[in-house]
Amino acid sequence: MRGFGFTEHGGLERLGFVDVPEPVPGPGEVRVALRAAAFNRLDRFVLAGIPGVPVERPHVLGSDGAGVVDRVGPGVTEVAEGTPVLLNPGMWDGTCDACARHDEALCRNYRIVGEHTQGTAAPSVVVPARNVHPKPARLGFVEAAAAPLVYETAWRALVTVAAVRPGETVAVIGAGGGTTIAALQVARARGARVVVVTRSAPKAERALALGAEAALVTDDDHPHDRLLWEWSGRKGVEVVFDSVGRSTLPRSVKALARGGRVVVIGATSGPIAEIDLRTLFWRQASIRGSTMASKAEFLEVLGELARGSLVPVVDSVHDLDNAVAAFERFESADRFGKVVLQIPAL
Repeated sequence: MRGFGFTEHGGLERLGFVDVPEPVPGPGEVRVALRAAAFNRLDRFVLAGIPGVPVERPHVLGSDGAGVVDRVGPGVTEVAEGTPVLLNPGMWDGTCDACARHDEALCRNYRIVGEHTQGTAAPSVVVPARNVHPKPARLGFVEAAAAPLVYETAWRALVTVAAVRPGETVAVIGAGGGTTIAALQVARARGARVVVVTRSAPKAERALALGAEAALVTDDDHPHDRLLWEWSGRKGVEVVFDSVGRSTLPRSVKALARGGRVVVIGATSGPIAEIDLRTLFWRQASIRGSTMASKAEFLEVLGELARGSLVPVVDSVHDLDNAVAAFERFESADRFGKVVLQIPAL
Protein backbone atom coordinates (compact mmCIF):
# COMPACT_ATOMS: atom_id res chain seq x y z
CA MET A 1 0.00 0.00 0.00
CA ARG A 2 1.25 3.45 -0.92
CA GLY A 3 1.09 6.12 1.76
CA PHE A 4 2.63 9.49 2.58
CA GLY A 5 5.35 9.59 5.20
CA PHE A 6 9.06 8.90 5.54
CA THR A 7 11.70 6.20 5.73
CA GLU A 8 14.20 8.15 7.86
CA HIS A 9 13.68 10.78 10.54
CA GLY A 10 14.64 14.34 9.74
CA GLY A 11 13.28 17.50 8.17
CA LEU A 12 10.81 18.14 5.38
CA GLU A 13 13.30 16.83 2.85
CA ARG A 14 12.61 13.34 4.22
CA LEU A 15 8.92 13.43 3.27
CA GLY A 16 7.64 11.36 0.40
CA PHE A 17 5.57 8.36 -0.58
CA VAL A 18 6.34 5.01 1.01
CA ASP A 19 5.19 1.44 0.54
CA VAL A 20 3.85 -0.40 3.58
CA PRO A 21 1.96 -3.70 3.86
CA GLU A 22 -1.79 -3.67 3.25
CA PRO A 23 -3.30 -3.52 6.75
CA VAL A 24 -5.42 -6.49 7.87
CA PRO A 25 -7.66 -6.22 10.96
CA GLY A 26 -7.00 -8.65 13.78
CA PRO A 27 -9.36 -9.61 16.62
CA GLY A 28 -11.29 -6.60 17.87
CA GLU A 29 -10.06 -4.39 15.01
CA VAL A 30 -11.58 -2.82 11.91
CA ARG A 31 -10.13 -1.53 8.68
CA VAL A 32 -11.29 1.84 7.41
CA ALA A 33 -11.12 2.75 3.73
CA LEU A 34 -10.14 6.37 4.21
CA ARG A 35 -11.74 9.24 2.30
CA ALA A 36 -9.89 12.05 4.09
CA ALA A 37 -7.00 12.56 6.49
CA ALA A 38 -5.64 15.66 8.22
CA PHE A 39 -2.26 16.83 9.47
CA ASN A 40 -1.41 17.93 12.99
CA ARG A 41 1.70 19.37 14.63
CA LEU A 42 2.29 15.85 15.97
CA ASP A 43 3.19 14.75 12.44
CA ARG A 44 6.09 17.20 12.42
CA PHE A 45 7.38 15.81 15.70
CA VAL A 46 7.03 12.21 14.51
CA LEU A 47 8.96 13.08 11.35
CA ALA A 48 11.75 14.65 13.39
CA GLY A 49 11.77 11.77 15.86
CA ILE A 50 10.43 11.84 19.42
CA PRO A 51 12.95 10.70 22.04
CA GLY A 52 11.90 7.37 23.52
CA VAL A 53 9.19 6.69 20.93
CA PRO A 54 10.18 3.95 18.46
CA VAL A 55 8.56 4.32 15.05
CA GLU A 56 8.09 1.56 12.51
CA ARG A 57 9.67 2.53 9.20
CA PRO A 58 8.71 3.12 6.49
CA HIS A 59 6.13 5.14 8.35
CA VAL A 60 2.84 6.67 7.22
CA LEU A 61 1.95 9.99 8.85
CA GLY A 62 -1.48 11.21 9.95
CA SER A 63 -3.51 10.81 13.14
CA ASP A 64 -6.89 12.08 11.92
CA GLY A 65 -9.06 10.32 9.40
CA ALA A 66 -12.57 9.61 8.20
CA GLY A 67 -13.88 7.01 5.80
CA VAL A 68 -15.92 3.81 5.49
CA VAL A 69 -15.42 0.56 7.38
CA ASP A 70 -14.54 -1.99 4.71
CA ARG A 71 -13.48 -4.98 6.79
CA VAL A 72 -13.98 -6.13 10.40
CA GLY A 73 -11.78 -8.47 12.37
CA PRO A 74 -12.81 -11.52 14.39
CA GLY A 75 -15.14 -10.78 17.28
CA VAL A 76 -16.24 -7.35 16.07
CA THR A 77 -20.01 -6.92 16.29
CA GLU A 78 -20.44 -3.25 17.26
CA VAL A 79 -19.71 -1.81 13.82
CA ALA A 80 -20.66 -3.07 10.37
CA GLU A 81 -18.91 -2.93 7.05
CA GLY A 82 -20.08 0.03 4.99
CA THR A 83 -20.50 2.38 7.98
CA PRO A 84 -19.18 5.94 7.44
CA VAL A 85 -16.95 6.72 10.41
CA LEU A 86 -14.40 9.08 11.86
CA LEU A 87 -11.49 7.95 14.00
CA ASN A 88 -10.62 8.63 17.59
CA PRO A 89 -6.82 8.70 17.24
CA GLY A 90 -6.20 7.98 20.94
CA MET A 91 -5.85 4.30 21.85
CA TRP A 92 -5.81 2.74 25.32
CA ASP A 93 -5.31 -0.80 26.59
CA GLY A 94 -8.45 -1.08 28.74
CA THR A 95 -6.65 -2.99 31.49
CA CYS A 96 -4.87 -0.44 33.70
CA ASP A 97 -6.23 1.44 36.74
CA ALA A 98 -6.83 4.61 34.71
CA CYS A 99 -8.90 2.71 32.16
CA ALA A 100 -10.86 1.04 34.96
CA ARG A 101 -11.91 4.45 36.27
CA HIS A 102 -12.75 5.60 32.71
CA ASP A 103 -9.91 8.12 32.40
CA GLU A 104 -8.36 6.48 29.38
CA ALA A 105 -6.18 9.50 28.56
CA LEU A 106 -4.05 8.51 31.57
CA CYS A 107 -3.62 4.90 30.38
CA ARG A 108 -0.04 3.81 31.02
CA ASN A 109 0.03 2.26 27.53
CA TYR A 110 -1.71 5.13 25.72
CA ARG A 111 -0.90 5.32 22.02
CA ILE A 112 -1.82 7.61 19.15
CA VAL A 113 -2.58 6.66 15.54
CA GLY A 114 0.21 7.90 13.29
CA GLU A 115 2.69 8.15 16.15
CA HIS A 116 2.80 4.67 17.64
CA THR A 117 1.14 3.00 14.64
CA GLN A 118 0.93 3.55 10.91
CA GLY A 119 -1.09 6.65 10.12
CA THR A 120 -3.98 7.84 8.00
CA ALA A 121 -2.29 9.47 4.99
CA ALA A 122 -2.98 6.32 2.98
CA PRO A 123 -5.90 4.46 1.38
CA SER A 124 -6.69 2.50 4.57
CA VAL A 125 -5.83 2.11 8.24
CA VAL A 126 -6.54 -0.51 10.92
CA VAL A 127 -7.61 0.57 14.41
CA PRO A 128 -9.43 -1.01 17.37
CA ALA A 129 -13.19 -1.16 16.76
CA ARG A 130 -13.79 1.09 19.77
CA ASN A 131 -11.82 3.83 17.99
CA VAL A 132 -14.33 4.30 15.17
CA HIS A 133 -17.54 6.28 15.56
CA PRO A 134 -20.38 6.95 13.12
CA LYS A 135 -19.65 10.14 11.23
CA PRO A 136 -22.00 12.98 12.26
CA ALA A 137 -24.43 13.48 9.39
CA ARG A 138 -23.81 17.22 9.22
CA LEU A 139 -20.10 16.65 8.47
CA GLY A 140 -18.60 15.59 5.18
CA PHE A 141 -15.52 13.38 5.19
CA VAL A 142 -13.21 16.39 4.92
CA GLU A 143 -14.73 18.15 7.94
CA ALA A 144 -14.90 14.89 9.89
CA ALA A 145 -11.20 14.25 9.30
CA ALA A 146 -10.37 17.78 10.45
CA ALA A 147 -12.07 17.42 13.83
CA PRO A 148 -10.97 14.63 16.19
CA LEU A 149 -7.49 15.30 17.57
CA VAL A 150 -7.75 19.06 17.97
CA TYR A 151 -11.23 19.12 19.49
CA GLU A 152 -10.64 16.28 21.93
CA THR A 153 -7.38 17.95 23.00
CA ALA A 154 -9.02 21.35 23.53
CA TRP A 155 -12.06 19.82 25.27
CA ARG A 156 -10.10 17.90 27.89
CA ALA A 157 -7.70 20.81 28.44
CA LEU A 158 -10.39 23.43 29.01
CA VAL A 159 -13.41 21.51 30.31
CA THR A 160 -11.75 18.85 32.45
CA VAL A 161 -8.24 20.03 33.34
CA ALA A 162 -8.70 23.82 33.51
CA ALA A 163 -12.35 23.44 34.65
CA VAL A 164 -13.44 26.57 32.78
CA ARG A 165 -16.61 28.11 34.21
CA PRO A 166 -19.19 30.31 32.45
CA GLY A 167 -18.18 33.95 32.55
CA GLU A 168 -14.47 33.29 33.02
CA THR A 169 -11.97 34.68 30.54
CA VAL A 170 -9.86 32.25 28.50
CA ALA A 171 -6.81 33.57 26.67
CA VAL A 172 -5.73 31.44 23.72
CA ILE A 173 -2.09 31.91 22.77
CA GLY A 174 -1.84 31.70 19.02
CA ALA A 175 -4.35 31.69 16.19
CA GLY A 176 -4.61 29.73 12.99
CA GLY A 177 -3.57 26.31 14.24
CA GLY A 178 -6.19 23.61 14.50
CA THR A 179 -5.92 23.29 18.27
CA THR A 180 -6.08 27.02 19.00
CA ILE A 181 -9.16 27.40 16.80
CA ALA A 182 -10.72 24.42 18.58
CA ALA A 183 -9.90 25.99 21.96
CA LEU A 184 -11.63 29.21 20.95
CA GLN A 185 -14.79 27.32 20.02
CA VAL A 186 -14.74 25.02 23.06
CA ALA A 187 -14.29 27.94 25.46
CA ARG A 188 -17.20 29.79 23.88
CA ALA A 189 -19.35 26.65 24.01
CA ARG A 190 -18.69 26.54 27.76
CA GLY A 191 -19.84 30.13 28.22
CA ALA A 192 -16.41 31.70 28.63
CA ARG A 193 -15.16 34.98 27.26
CA VAL A 194 -12.32 34.40 24.80
CA VAL A 195 -9.37 36.63 23.97
CA VAL A 196 -6.88 35.46 21.35
CA VAL A 197 -3.26 36.59 21.26
CA THR A 198 -1.39 36.33 17.96
CA ARG A 199 1.47 37.91 16.02
CA SER A 200 -0.69 38.11 12.89
CA ALA A 201 -3.20 40.91 12.33
CA PRO A 202 -5.06 38.95 9.60
CA LYS A 203 -5.39 35.95 11.94
CA ALA A 204 -6.64 38.27 14.68
CA GLU A 205 -9.42 39.41 12.37
CA ARG A 206 -10.38 35.84 11.56
CA ALA A 207 -10.43 34.92 15.25
CA LEU A 208 -12.85 37.77 15.88
CA ALA A 209 -15.06 36.46 13.08
CA LEU A 210 -15.12 33.06 14.85
CA GLY A 211 -16.43 34.64 18.03
CA ALA A 212 -13.45 35.84 20.05
CA GLU A 213 -14.37 38.85 22.19
CA ALA A 214 -10.96 40.36 21.54
CA ALA A 215 -7.89 39.55 19.48
CA LEU A 216 -4.63 41.15 20.55
CA VAL A 217 -1.63 41.43 18.24
CA THR A 218 1.64 40.90 20.09
CA ASP A 219 5.24 41.59 19.13
CA ASP A 220 8.58 41.90 20.91
CA ASP A 221 7.69 45.38 22.17
CA HIS A 222 4.19 44.33 23.24
CA PRO A 223 4.49 40.89 24.94
CA HIS A 224 1.29 38.98 25.52
CA ASP A 225 1.35 39.19 29.31
CA ARG A 226 1.39 42.99 29.15
CA LEU A 227 -1.36 43.08 26.53
CA LEU A 228 -3.58 40.72 28.54
CA TRP A 229 -2.89 42.56 31.80
CA GLU A 230 -3.94 45.89 30.33
CA TRP A 231 -6.89 44.44 28.40
CA SER A 232 -8.23 42.80 31.57
CA GLY A 233 -8.10 46.03 33.55
CA ARG A 234 -4.95 44.88 35.35
CA LYS A 235 -6.78 41.91 36.86
CA GLY A 236 -5.38 39.13 34.70
CA VAL A 237 -7.24 36.29 33.03
CA GLU A 238 -8.59 33.13 34.66
CA VAL A 239 -7.29 30.64 32.10
CA VAL A 240 -4.49 30.65 29.52
CA PHE A 241 -4.45 27.95 26.83
CA ASP A 242 -0.79 27.58 25.81
CA SER A 243 0.48 25.22 23.13
CA VAL A 244 3.73 27.08 22.42
CA GLY A 245 5.83 26.30 25.48
CA ARG A 246 9.24 27.76 26.17
CA SER A 247 8.81 31.13 24.49
CA THR A 248 5.35 31.86 25.94
CA LEU A 249 4.83 29.98 29.20
CA PRO A 250 6.70 32.41 31.50
CA ARG A 251 4.58 35.30 30.26
CA SER A 252 1.40 33.22 30.29
CA VAL A 253 1.91 32.73 34.03
CA LYS A 254 2.36 36.49 34.49
CA ALA A 255 -0.95 37.11 32.70
CA LEU A 256 -2.98 35.08 35.22
CA ALA A 257 -5.51 36.45 37.64
CA ARG A 258 -5.44 35.30 41.26
CA GLY A 259 -6.34 31.62 41.28
CA GLY A 260 -5.78 31.43 37.52
CA ARG A 261 -4.69 28.39 35.54
CA VAL A 262 -2.36 27.90 32.60
CA VAL A 263 -3.13 24.69 30.75
CA VAL A 264 -0.23 23.47 28.61
CA ILE A 265 -1.00 21.15 25.70
CA GLY A 266 2.16 21.48 23.60
CA ALA A 267 5.69 22.78 23.34
CA THR A 268 6.20 23.86 19.75
CA SER A 269 8.89 26.39 20.70
CA GLY A 270 10.74 23.99 23.00
CA PRO A 271 10.11 21.79 26.04
CA ILE A 272 12.12 23.62 28.74
CA ALA A 273 10.78 26.88 30.24
CA GLU A 274 11.83 29.02 33.20
CA ILE A 275 9.11 30.70 35.25
CA ASP A 276 9.03 33.10 38.19
CA LEU A 277 7.73 30.96 41.05
CA ARG A 278 6.90 34.06 43.09
CA THR A 279 4.15 34.95 40.61
CA LEU A 280 2.82 31.42 40.80
CA PHE A 281 2.50 31.19 44.58
CA TRP A 282 1.56 34.82 45.26
CA ARG A 283 -1.38 34.63 42.87
CA GLN A 284 -2.13 31.07 44.01
CA ALA A 285 -2.12 30.12 40.36
CA SER A 286 -1.33 26.78 38.75
CA ILE A 287 0.17 25.23 35.63
CA ARG A 288 -1.64 22.13 34.42
CA GLY A 289 -0.71 19.72 31.66
CA SER A 290 -3.20 18.02 29.35
CA THR A 291 -3.19 15.83 26.28
CA MET A 292 -5.78 13.97 24.19
CA ALA A 293 -9.00 12.83 25.92
CA SER A 294 -10.88 10.04 27.64
CA LYS A 295 -13.55 8.03 25.82
CA ALA A 296 -16.32 10.00 27.56
CA GLU A 297 -14.72 13.32 26.63
CA PHE A 298 -14.43 12.23 23.01
CA LEU A 299 -18.11 11.30 22.97
CA GLU A 300 -18.96 14.75 24.35
CA VAL A 301 -17.00 16.29 21.48
CA LEU A 302 -18.90 14.13 18.98
CA GLY A 303 -22.17 15.38 20.44
CA GLU A 304 -21.09 19.00 20.06
CA LEU A 305 -19.99 18.36 16.47
CA ALA A 306 -23.31 16.70 15.69
CA ARG A 307 -25.20 19.70 17.12
CA GLY A 308 -23.04 22.19 15.26
CA SER A 309 -21.75 24.04 18.32
CA LEU A 310 -18.25 23.01 17.24
CA VAL A 311 -17.51 23.59 13.54
CA PRO A 312 -14.23 22.35 12.01
CA VAL A 313 -12.27 25.06 10.20
CA VAL A 314 -10.44 23.84 7.08
CA ASP A 315 -7.63 25.87 5.58
CA SER A 316 -7.23 23.86 2.40
CA VAL A 317 -7.95 20.49 0.80
CA HIS A 318 -5.43 18.56 -1.32
CA ASP A 319 -5.43 15.27 -3.19
CA LEU A 320 -3.33 12.51 -1.63
CA ASP A 321 -1.06 12.60 -4.69
CA ASN A 322 -0.22 16.20 -3.73
CA ALA A 323 0.58 15.38 -0.11
CA VAL A 324 4.03 16.99 -0.24
CA ALA A 325 2.49 20.31 -1.27
CA ALA A 326 -0.19 19.83 1.39
CA PHE A 327 2.42 19.44 4.11
CA GLU A 328 4.24 22.52 2.83
CA ARG A 329 0.94 24.38 3.20
CA PHE A 330 0.63 22.98 6.72
CA GLU A 331 4.00 24.58 7.52
CA SER A 332 2.96 27.94 6.05
CA ALA A 333 2.85 30.90 8.44
CA ASP A 334 -0.47 32.18 7.07
CA ARG A 335 -2.35 28.88 7.46
CA PHE A 336 -5.68 29.17 9.29
CA GLY A 337 -7.31 25.86 10.12
CA LYS A 338 -6.65 22.25 9.18
CA VAL A 339 -4.93 21.00 6.06
CA VAL A 340 -6.81 17.96 4.76
CA LEU A 341 -5.98 15.26 2.24
CA GLN A 342 -8.73 13.81 0.06
CA ILE A 343 -8.23 10.12 -0.60
CA PRO A 344 -9.93 8.50 -3.59
CA ALA A 345 -12.03 5.38 -3.14
CA LEU A 346 -10.34 2.27 -4.42
